[in-house]
Amino acid sequence: MTQDKLKQAVAQAAADYVAANAPEGAIIGVGTGSTANFFIDALAPLRPRYKGAVASSEATRKRLEGHGFTVFDLNDVEEIPFYVDGADEIDAGLNMIKGGGGALTREKIVAAVARKLICIADSSKVVETMGRFPLPVEVIPMARAHVARELAKLDGEPVLRAGFTTDNGNLILDVTGLAITDPKALETRINAIVGVVTNGLFALRGADVALLAGADGVKTLKR
Repeated sequence: MTQDKLKQAVAQAAADYVAANAPEGAIIGVGTGSTANFFIDALAPLRPRYKGAVASSEATRKRLEGHGFTVFDLNDVEEIPFYVDGADEIDAGLNMIKGGGGALTREKIVAAVARKLICIADSSKVVETMGRFPLPVEVIPMARAHVARELAKLDGEPVLRAGFTTDNGNLILDVTGLAITDPKALETRINAIVGVVTNGLFALRGADVALLAGADGVKTLKR
């Protein structure tokens, strides 16, 4: 089965999970990236069941609107039962690295409002120790060099994501060379660096449910 087929399978499983567990008229949080796009496509036939959605990026907003969803500003929403998004890496504790698409800050904000965060991924994203995938760190532009020096002190190798600006007008430093044995502590430490908006570790707010697609079907893990 190709990676796209795995993504489609897990996206459909997520759409079914949300339909079975979210109340009618709910607003659904939707993430960013290729797997999230498949989830939007799978959710589209059920659009009349939902009041609308909250998007974690402008790209996601456009795709949702293309399917006829009403997309709400998060400031106008009090409750989101589920936020569904992919991951670049996920470990057995359902800690994740996200932000390969550069939407990590908005993803964290939507996740903070949601009652449950559902990670959808193919089984290749499951790792014993995170860090092989470069950890994205969103930084205020004038702090780029300072933050890079501080990240180097953590034994990381930060590289500016060339030609990329986030939806918030900031830059991304992608950090390689990390073996993340304590994701919560590292997330906290990086976020404390002056000039960092946030980093792509989702450990303080990890996934509540992970739907993982493999050759033998979709497996469900819960925190």
